[in-house]
Amino acid sequence: MELKTVRMEIPDGSNLILGQSHFIKTTEDLYEAIAGSVPGARFGIAFSEASGDCLVRLEGNDDALKEAAKRNSLALGCGHTFVILIQGAFPINVLNAIKSVQEVCGIFCATANPVEVVVASTEQGSGILGVIDGSSPKGVEGPEKVAERRSLLRRFGYKL
Repeated sequence: MELKTVRMEIPDGSNLILGQSHFIKTTEDLYEAIAGSVPGARFGIAFSEASGDCLVRLEGNDDALKEAAKRNSLALGCGHTFVILIQGAFPINVLNAIKSVQEVCGIFCATANPVEVVVASTEQGSGILGVIDGSSPKGVEGPEKVAERRSLLRRFGYKL
């Protein structure tokens, strides 16, 4: 078995959602889930088949995000995985809809942080072992940072 890390390309102003799914209709169902959750969001989806033609299937409403999702999917080289790049919405706005798609097995990460994906490869193929999402903790928040966090959530409209 060979282990490697693959750095995901996340265009400026975008969020990445990386997951595992199992069926060819994944791309269309993910499209509908996102468009139905946040109609004005721009996004690209790439889904890597793990059998049959083993193609990267693409959907989305933004050509640049579709192209970046495709590049990420090809760089990973892992079957039955999907890459979503989204702008104009946060993952929190679409994650429940994505997780409720019948074909979705799980989500590895949803972030705007730099991401490295740990990939294992064997003679059969490659799979995702996990992700490194952003940086390691540098400490624990104190009262000032608690106030900043709470203020940020209210500015975004997530809290009263």
